[in-house]
Amino acid sequence: MTSERTYHNYQSNYIHHNPSSLDGVIREIVFGMEDGMVSTLGAITGIAVGTQEHSTVLLAGFVIIAVESISMGIGSYLSNRSEEEIQNRKLIEEKSEIENYPNEEKEELVEMYREDGWPEGLAKEMAGVVSKDPDFMLREMALRELKVFPKLKPYSPRGALYMFASYVIGGLIPLFFYLFFPIQQAIPLSIIITLIGLFSLGAMTTKFTKEPLIRAGLRMLIVGGIALVAGLVVGSIIGQ
Repeated sequence: MTSERTYHNYQSNYIHHNPSSLDGVIREIVFGMEDGMVSTLGAITGIAVGTQEHSTVLLAGFVIIAVESISMGIGSYLSNRSEEEIQNRKLIEEKSEIENYPNEEKEELVEMYREDGWPEGLAKEMAGVVSKDPDFMLREMALRELKVFPKLKPYSPRGALYMFASYVIGGLIPLFFYLFFPIQQAIPLSIIITLIGLFSLGAMTTKFTKEPLIRAGLRMLIVGGIALVAGLVVGSIIGQ
């Protein structure tokens, strides 16, 4: 009993034993928030330094967030949807091959089992059992030959929604202080809070990656810092 409890406690430290509802869209969330913060920060900081016009900064910020969030959401949907359609087409073709050329597909499966390290006799026995069930055969061929997971639900619409929402949230972070403070005060506050946001976003990903928190946060912070420097340089040159 003690050993079993220890094993369950041991499992609790691994993310594959603790699935999250965000597993399928974590890429969209991180990409959207990071790009929203970095793009908006770099652009409005450069505009603020270059123009010193409060209304111009706000207008540009809201336009950037509106256009880019929609563009990113649509881009996420189309790219993921295209990938899903390609995978579905592969499954349709594989199903047709199993129906029309069962012996050839069975031999192909035997060879894949052998390449995976199974003894030849056992590989033939396994393929013989699998080939009796067309659905089982399709799943095996999908995983081993096509590298496709046929039971996964499509996440293109959900991914697009998360990408859109994440970009909006990320973009509003650097723009927030320009709503309430004069431009000279808003610039440093916007920079500081956005850099903190980038570090926090990187740190949050460690819940899924188990990577050292400081390293993940600093990596995200450096990416934002590069965009900020670019915005400041361009804004200063144009302003002069």
